[in-house]
Amino acid sequence: MKTIAVIGSGQMGNGIAHVFAQSGYNVTLVDVREEALAKAMETIARNMDRQVAKGSLSEADKAASLSRLSTTTELAKGVESADLVVEAATERLDLKLKIFADLDRLCAPACILASNTSSISITQIAAATGRNDRVIGMHFMNPVPVMKLVEVIRGYATSDEVTKIILELSKALGKVPVEVNDYPGFVANRILMPMINESIYTLFEGVAGVSEIDTVMKLGMAHPMGPLQLADFIGLDTCLSILKVLHEGFGNPKYAPCPLLVNMVTAGHLGVKSGSGFYTYTPGVKELVVSPSFSK
Repeated sequence: MKTIAVIGSGQMGNGIAHVFAQSGYNVTLVDVREEALAKAMETIARNMDRQVAKGSLSEADKAASLSRLSTTTELAKGVESADLVVEAATERLDLKLKIFADLDRLCAPACILASNTSSISITQIAAATGRNDRVIGMHFMNPVPVMKLVEVIRGYATSDEVTKIILELSKALGKVPVEVNDYPGFVANRILMPMINESIYTLFEGVAGVSEIDTVMKLGMAHPMGPLQLADFIGLDTCLSILKVLHEGFGNPKYAPCPLLVNMVTAGHLGVKSGSGFYTYTPGVKELVVSPSFSK
């Protein structure tokens, strides 16, 4: 493994590219829009500056890491020499199936294709290719440069060889890989999303307010961030998509998304990314402010 391509330059994609480049790999970041790539490179540089300020990265290592990063809007060019492609596009099945069909056609036969999906079936994604044994899940946690966990998801046909390679590669990135099997939500989101959904139901049913719910979970359960703030951070649209995958995959009503979550997403209140969710987010303001919709 020497050359990595990352598809999608959003929050997860630029974080994945950052970690690979900092670990010594040559990385090509691919997106359909030049402006998205430019923004991603600015984000990576800014996050590395924070590491330098904290003393966890030297200026020389920062410069070397950035020199290993390149960008392109041409998928074929971006993946032609890749040993591994990590897809980090929007959490939509139709989009991922198209991307993987294209990757199968454009990548070298030995190239491993990984998805950073947080809930969609790796087996289903692999079926869009002719290399089911070389498709795997690499679910990084957000923010990628900080969080240690990588869920390594084996599809039904993923080979032992490929699984071993990705487990070892994750360790080389300084991460802690955990191998899991391919069922809706895997482990992280199968446990996390029902908790977030129940927190939203607790608000929806008037049991307590936003800050009260988050305070109970932070102080009572030692969570570093309350579930409603975390939902805002993940993106309420992403939470809704994952809950739908769980609900459809298991056919169990306990995974049904809370109507309040559905309404918020429909109205465009998506959390941090839109500036408003359970809290209101203003650039430069660190203090948590409960959204006017939920203020007493």
